[in-house]
Amino acid sequence: RVPKTQSQLARADGAPLGTRGGVSVVHTFPADGDYVFRIDLHGNADGFLFGGPAAGEQLEVSIDGARKALLDIDPKMAEVTAGLTLRTPQVHVAAGAQRVTAAFLQRFEGPVNDLIAPIDHTLADTQIGVAYGVTTLPHLKDLSIAGPQRVTGVSDTASRRAIFTCRPTSPDEETPCATAIVTALATRAFRRAPDDRERQRLMAFYADGRRARDFEAGITSALEAILASPQFVFRLERLMPAKNTSAGSETIGDLELASRLSFFLWATSPDAELLKLAQQGRLSAPAVVAAQVKRMLADPRADALSTRFAAQWLRLSDVERMLPDALLYPYYDRSLGDAFVRETELFFDSIVREDRGVLDLLTADYTFANERIARHYGIPNVTGNTFRRVALPEPRRGLLGQGSILVLTSVADRTSPVMRGKWVMEVLLGSPPPPPPPNVPTLEATSAAAAGKRLSTRERMEEHRKNAACASCHRVIDPIGLALENFDPTGKWRIKDNEVPVDTEGVLYDGTKIDGAAALRSALLKHEDVFLETFAENLMTYALGRRVEYYDMPAIRTIVRDAARREYRFSSFVQGIVDSAAFRMRAETPQGRDTDKNVGRPF
Repeated sequence: RVPKTQSQLARADGAPLGTRGGVSVVHTFPADGDYVFRIDLHGNADGFLFGGPAAGEQLEVSIDGARKALLDIDPKMAEVTAGLTLRTPQVHVAAGAQRVTAAFLQRFEGPVNDLIAPIDHTLADTQIGVAYGVTTLPHLKDLSIAGPQRVTGVSDTASRRAIFTCRPTSPDEETPCATAIVTALATRAFRRAPDDRERQRLMAFYADGRRARDFEAGITSALEAILASPQFVFRLERLMPAKNTSAGSETIGDLELASRLSFFLWATSPDAELLKLAQQGRLSAPAVVAAQVKRMLADPRADALSTRFAAQWLRLSDVERMLPDALLYPYYDRSLGDAFVRETELFFDSIVREDRGVLDLLTADYTFANERIARHYGIPNVTGNTFRRVALPEPRRGLLGQGSILVLTSVADRTSPVMRGKWVMEVLLGSPPPPPPPNVPTLEATSAAAAGKRLSTRERMEEHRKNAACASCHRVIDPIGLALENFDPTGKWRIKDNEVPVDTEGVLYDGTKIDGAAALRSALLKHEDVFLETFAENLMTYALGRRVEYYDMPAIRTIVRDAARREYRFSSFVQGIVDSAAFRMRAETPQGRDTDKNVGRPF
């Protein structure tokens, strides 16, 4: 599904050259066969084609860049047929993951080919000021794929090659081959080698499928049993009672350590090297686990730390819920919001890959931008959809200057110093303010605003603080958020708010006077220990899959102290968490210490 606010002027990532707009995705086709591609277009408020005045438009459907269908768009299609839907003839596609693109042919050069818009956003049809990129051109809404029909088989895809590591050439070879395949699949799924009982049960499923159809059906039946097993669905841990080091706690085994490591750093199951070391009982050795941490952080799968950990810690999912008012901020759309999120993910990933100091999250003089972001930030000489590393001016440095953070801490029609201050206190400082008292009036309900006086956000906040019930907390929250007032709700730099000059001066809770984002950043660095402990707490929470408790705080402080000797590099925090008792141990089970007997069986 493509939102109407998605620009249809630029080529979509992955789409063939000579196209614009539309959508390009990687889709896994289940079998060789015929498929029908259905494309729905956006309509206007009257039910007619949005962008109907633009005659002669064509839409191309391609597979891995090869054109499979070219569809003409009838501007009066809603009057001729039911709905705004296009369908391709049946297209034969081989099984496997392939890039599917449905995009408009580019028939012009230049920034826009719009019938009425003098600039790059428009007052289109009856929908006034919808958003940036919404022109009188047609807009793709949905792409759906129906099929397969007339199945001719299943091609030799990468996933099938990973499963079928052998192929029997005679009936006598089927059972040994199936045993090898099932054992390999179960080892990867269970994150350990299956025992004899588990292997026998899985082979029974294979035998049922083989009797019903053929060899592949037997493997399919066994694979379904593996995927339904609690050993795959849950991360069950078998403990090592012989390594008990304190009353009420037990040391996890090497196989469990491999799982904890892989889900922490990769958000997936351990690879062959981790499992091999674990099965040999060598993984828990300090030098070995340190080498594995270094290897895993350099692996491409470590991007899970940016797309999962950073996204959760920084609350990046909130960007999707915030869509600024289109009349006030017409240059913001969903694609820009998605780009902001990707910017922050790439920025955090650079901290991981380059093993930079964690304080660079606040101070880094660079970010990653494509043309949309660069134009929004006022950075010259960046073209195209590809993200690249760019230098930043002083006010924009670090997380506090990134569009994702500034958008998720705003509301649709204005900035929110309260939300921005609260975000800094909760996310960066680990000190959430108390909830507001009941029946507190909104900023729009202040007496001056109600009287029709034009007020900046700061002036509304000052009126709001006259309420005694609000003043105590807002004295702490507001100066932090007001320091970021030079950034509007879309993260764009400004010097006026509602025609009133922006005032970013304030006094923090510790008496520090600040004026602007750079001064706020410097003030936070004066209390770097608070930020570093908060970061370590959040990273440990992610690693353990549970909340950090009071009894974990000595370990947190130890991790930060040890990281100081390595300039607070990211890897030092990871290694400190991996070496901690919280990561290497767990509470003793109430049933007793012979936990192998208590671990759930797969069937």
